[in-house]
Amino acid sequence: MNIEDSKFSDNNEEDQKTPLPFLEEEEDQAGQCSDVKECWREYQLEEELADGGKMWNKVTSEGAGDKSESSIEHCWSDVNDIGAMKYADRISIVALYRNLKQLNNIAKEKELVVTKIRDELTTCQLRIKMLEKQLEYVDVEIQKEKEAGNVAALFRLRAVHRRLCTELEDEKDFELKIALTLKENMLEMWWIETEQGKYEALHKQLQKDEEELETQYQEKAEARIHKEKIAALQAEENQLSRKKKEEEAQKECEERHKKMLEVAKKNREKAVSFLRKSMARIHEENAKEEVKTQEHMERRIQAVLSLKNSITSNREKLQALQAWNKAMALEAKKEELKMKEATLAEGGNVAKEIFLHKRLLQHEREKQAFREQQKSRKIEIVSRILQEKASIHKQKNRQSCTKASKSGGKLTDSLLWRRKMWHYIEKTCGHPAGAISQLRCSPAEEQAHGERTAFVGDDVLCESVEDEKEKDKTLVEPEFPGLWSQEYDLHKVSNEDVDTKQVALSVMKNEIFEKKMEEFQTMVFHKQIVSGHEPKGRTFYRKPSYVHFKDFDVGKIYKKKIVLTNASYSVNFCRLVGISECLKDFISIQFEPPGKMSPGMSCEVGVTFKPATDENLEGEVMFMAQTGSFSVPLKCTAKTCIVMHWASTVSDTSASHRRLMSRAKATLRLKFEVCKELSKHMELLPKTGYIQAQSSFTVQLKFLPRHSLPQDAGSYFNEETSVLEVPVTILIADKTKQVNFTVHAIVTTSELEISPAEIDFGYCTIYEAVQTNVTLTNKSILPQEFGFVGLPEFVEIQPNDGFGVLLPLESLTLDIIFKANKAKEYGFELTCKSESNRRFKLSCRAVGVHPPLELSHSLVQFAATALNDVSTATLYVMNSHVSVNHFTHAVPRIDSGEIAHVGPTSFEFHVPEDCPVTVTPSVGTVLPGKKSLIQVSFRPTLSDQLIREEAAQRLGRAAATGAEIQKKKDEKREGKKLNVPITRQHSSRQFPRDGSSKYPSSSSSSEQPESKEIKPDSESYMEAQAFLMRNFRGRFEKYIIPCFVASGDIDEKKDSESLTCSPYNTLFLELHCPAVAPSVVVTSDNGKNTVNFGDVAVGHTIIKQVTIQNISPEKLELGFSVLNPSGPFLLVRPVRILEPGENKALIISFSPNENKLFFEALDIRTAQKNLTLSIMGCGVMPSIVCSVEEVLDMGYVLAREKTTFTFEIQNTSTLTLQYSIQLDSLSPTRNKDQQRLPSFLTSSLQRTEIVGTENYSGLSVFSIFPTQGEIAAGKSQDFVVTFSPDHESLYYLDCLKVVLFGKKIAHVIQLKGAAREHPMFVEGGIPLDVPIESLAVMLPVSSQEALKEELQEPVKSILLVLEHIEGENSLVPAKTELRVGAIRTAQFANKKNVEFSFDNLSLLQKKGFSVEFVKGTVDRGQVKCISVSWVPPADLDTTGPVMETALLTLKGDVKESYQIICMAKVISACAPSN
Repeated sequence: MNIEDSKFSDNNEEDQKTPLPFLEEEEDQAGQCSDVKECWREYQLEEELADGGKMWNKVTSEGAGDKSESSIEHCWSDVNDIGAMKYADRISIVALYRNLKQLNNIAKEKELVVTKIRDELTTCQLRIKMLEKQLEYVDVEIQKEKEAGNVAALFRLRAVHRRLCTELEDEKDFELKIALTLKENMLEMWWIETEQGKYEALHKQLQKDEEELETQYQEKAEARIHKEKIAALQAEENQLSRKKKEEEAQKECEERHKKMLEVAKKNREKAVSFLRKSMARIHEENAKEEVKTQEHMERRIQAVLSLKNSITSNREKLQALQAWNKAMALEAKKEELKMKEATLAEGGNVAKEIFLHKRLLQHEREKQAFREQQKSRKIEIVSRILQEKASIHKQKNRQSCTKASKSGGKLTDSLLWRRKMWHYIEKTCGHPAGAISQLRCSPAEEQAHGERTAFVGDDVLCESVEDEKEKDKTLVEPEFPGLWSQEYDLHKVSNEDVDTKQVALSVMKNEIFEKKMEEFQTMVFHKQIVSGHEPKGRTFYRKPSYVHFKDFDVGKIYKKKIVLTNASYSVNFCRLVGISECLKDFISIQFEPPGKMSPGMSCEVGVTFKPATDENLEGEVMFMAQTGSFSVPLKCTAKTCIVMHWASTVSDTSASHRRLMSRAKATLRLKFEVCKELSKHMELLPKTGYIQAQSSFTVQLKFLPRHSLPQDAGSYFNEETSVLEVPVTILIADKTKQVNFTVHAIVTTSELEISPAEIDFGYCTIYEAVQTNVTLTNKSILPQEFGFVGLPEFVEIQPNDGFGVLLPLESLTLDIIFKANKAKEYGFELTCKSESNRRFKLSCRAVGVHPPLELSHSLVQFAATALNDVSTATLYVMNSHVSVNHFTHAVPRIDSGEIAHVGPTSFEFHVPEDCPVTVTPSVGTVLPGKKSLIQVSFRPTLSDQLIREEAAQRLGRAAATGAEIQKKKDEKREGKKLNVPITRQHSSRQFPRDGSSKYPSSSSSSEQPESKEIKPDSESYMEAQAFLMRNFRGRFEKYIIPCFVASGDIDEKKDSESLTCSPYNTLFLELHCPAVAPSVVVTSDNGKNTVNFGDVAVGHTIIKQVTIQNISPEKLELGFSVLNPSGPFLLVRPVRILEPGENKALIISFSPNENKLFFEALDIRTAQKNLTLSIMGCGVMPSIVCSVEEVLDMGYVLAREKTTFTFEIQNTSTLTLQYSIQLDSLSPTRNKDQQRLPSFLTSSLQRTEIVGTENYSGLSVFSIFPTQGEIAAGKSQDFVVTFSPDHESLYYLDCLKVVLFGKKIAHVIQLKGAAREHPMFVEGGIPLDVPIESLAVMLPVSSQEALKEELQEPVKSILLVLEHIEGENSLVPAKTELRVGAIRTAQFANKKNVEFSFDNLSLLQKKGFSVEFVKGTVDRGQVKCISVSWVPPADLDTTGPVMETALLTLKGDVKESYQIICMAKVISACAPSN
């Protein structure tokens, strides 16, 4: 099938797809009532808008219309308001008009189709005749060539014959198809004409109805115009009144402005005077500051000079001291050698003598040190007493009488303390060196406290004075003392200097302390507000809550430690204020201020107690924080005599004292006896004794119950109640009297139970600790102290380090923490010792593991992070395994098994699904000796389930409220009243007999919808999310993330393969994640913190707005992080200040300059919290594909006719493209380009115009549709180019440009075409005419003039250039061709085909030229190619070009002649052709 066949089939398919109209009868018009009702609703809406003040616009637009078919449709939209016609008539008019219009359109289309098919059929028949004639001609030529024996020509002719036969068969088949199609379309056209005849009467009636509608519409328009005129007059009156009011208001404004100017002038004069005074005062202050600065500089210079001198002197002293030390060491060695020689000479033990000598020297040094210490203590106490006296004197002068009376009690207390101190000084100085007395209870005190007394053991750490002194020594001392820390040695100066300087220093310290106390008392503390609420409770947690030095001994030193932890939700600080006045002589505090402390951070405070008397003390250690002051109670209790209760445990020894009083006048001899059954368990000491007359005697009763007590005691012991009753007898010698008394005791067990009795910690790496719990139970009815003693270094027990007291029958849970220090198998026992010296064992076992990898931090504590904010921490995964030599260092292994392989080791962090933590990278490989950076991000968010539940609850409450309101409305509507009968009636209505209720109850109506049904983009979901975020009170969560370790490189494994890892080598990362409420939230785009611009064309700019809101109760100052200056994102309009509850918009633009994905993070910073916006967008380079590449040739067309061509443009990019089609002929710079020289006057290199001949009418030769629009991603758009010339020309040119987004030219197509007045043309060769037309308009030629022109000279000339290559095969001719064509058009459908013929061919043949077809015919729409060849004759001179002319005549509707100029030349094979 040829091209014509394919085109016809396409047209036929289009015709078949066109549906036939379904013409409804008048009885079936009810089906269109819905359309008419919709028209009626639209008309009512227009009328309402017109009544609102826009009627005059509508009247104007309606009056401007014509009385065509479109005006009838417009009139019908308002016809219902006129009411002149019936409803059924209006329906029939609309339906008939639509059906008749559709029927006429189809009839016209069908006539056009029939006409086209007939033309195709005629053309096909002519083509068949032409092919038959050509076959006859070819058959004749074949016979001729066969007779002549020309084999080459014979083969060529046979090929032509076969081609002609094939084309003839195709044309005949095509003729049959056209005939069949023509028949079918003729039948359809006849049927349509029949239908048109049926509706001819209705068409006439429709015209009458249209005229009536138009008349009614004009009447209504006139009425509306009258109303508008009245409204216009009223508007003018209103405008005049408004002008008057504005003038009056302007006058009042001017008067107020004058008054304001006068007031401003007066205020300015006052301000100038005040400003002058202020400037003078500022100048004076600046001058004073300059003087102070100069004085300060001079002091600094003097300080530097003195520092330099002190450095020099100290260096000299140090050198002298070093030399003296060396000399003393040499002398000591010499004395030691002399002693050795003397001892050897005497025959004594050298080592013993030297040792004794050294001990003696050391004893002398200690003695001297103790004396100096006593002196320093005395001096210190005296200075403190003087300081106290000075402070009391200062307080008397400053305070009022009332305060002075109160300070009298303090004065007496201080005097009492002073006397005690002097007493202590006298006693201490009176004792020999090294002797320290220990005060205990006197016998009288023991009697006062009771008969049975015992001392309780110490429970605090006690160290000797010498040990404390050695610990306080500083081994590293500065080379010279600075000006800021100069101290004087009290041992090297006189006592008078010490007293005066110490007193002055004490007074100065006292004054500084009082100033600080005043500052702290007047300090303004800051409240901590977190998430809009002020936290209550302590801001610092103290461990222990109070400090108790119990049962101390005078002369010893006691130390304890206090841990202060910031328990608030923000940064805080802690500073030491001081201690109570009564503790200053005995308590010293070691505390270094840590500065700002984040939430959860801790600091330590050291408390040292040096008792000087055996009296109880109470006070507190005072601190100052940002939120206020707090204190730690401190108590010191000396040893006292206490009364012991008579109760004992098995295998525990109890002792009690008995006091015996004698009233006799003589000395008595006593003997104490216990029954034989309990002689093993009970004992009285002494067994015998003497009591003086009128005095007392104390005896000690020792009770040690053994396990055999129930058997030995017999009837004295009750096993059910564990009560023991033992008779004791006191015998008086030389007399028959005896004293009997009974000892009562309750015996209980001393057993402690540990559950479980055995612990298996399993596999534990050396980088982590494993914790398990055990329960310790006291089986006794007495409290028991316990303690785990002898713990290995890899075990820790909490709380209180495994020490404590268990009440009777109490159970306590203990945490056993095991941390392996090497890879081996552990098996050990933990010993719990009770106060009765019983030991209880706890068996433990574990396996230590040394993993191949390790974490730089196993605990990450994030700062308090706001919702939707991000906190980031970094750590490293390290591979320190570089050698398998286990003798030099610890190697990775499990227990004592095989050593791990040295090489790349991979890891993988497994984060739980609901964990708001991201680990990047989560998978990786670490080479030996290297480390990999890991970034851990914490982004707290509200859970989706929590939001859905809150949304469901809110919807349920809203539904319940709505139901109650509706119920009340219904009750009011029915007229119900609140009395008893009506109440019964109401209740009966609620519960009818059939069990159904008329009104739904509140419980049924307030049922909550399921949370799963709520969508994230719904309004209820967003409201719930905003409510929860604003009322978020913070949370603290802990996560433990495992990190699996495997040997090998993960990158070398294929997709289907994986590395094997041991679960025992797993590392664990613990995360502490505190979340708080944000200060700023995003309210736009459903609260999302992501700004996604999507796909944007490169070079274009898109702007988006992000709305933020301040949900905190404070005013916020916002700061923003800096975006990439060379990046595509830009913060166009930032926001600096946000008031509480205020909303403001941020404007962000995106201008991509590359074809890639862009991402940046914008941090919105506040004082404490940040909000991170993720900005992303993709730059896309727009690209298209056009079905036409560079040139679109429209071919030949008759003048004043048109032809079309359709091409396609496909969008191959990922974004929607905005396009516009531009023609250079319609360019705004076209007029300037026309002022240039014509192209035929310039060289070919200077010709830049691309617009050729234009129409005389001024209309564009080429037009295109559509000219602008959008093409979706991956879609295509068809464009129709129309070529419509209005006169003859062969040089119609234009340039079509496809412009994207109004900027980028994506594709350029050159449009060209030609037009003729007659349906024939000749192409080929080199035209010898000018391509630019004259500016004068040429009138069309009449038919008579055309007949005259047939007899004239040829109107056009064509040059044919043929070049023969010399040296090659001389038989190969030089060839070129001419193309003769006939234009297919409907104007000349009945005309014959175009005929052509050559004249004067004999002259051409003489010079070697030959023409393939001398004459012939060309069918409509066909082109005939005529080959012209040249072979130089042997006798022809070819040194110059050979030229000859011939005449080509065309005959169609007119006759045209062309002069064909043939120019030939011979060129060498190596010479370039021109």
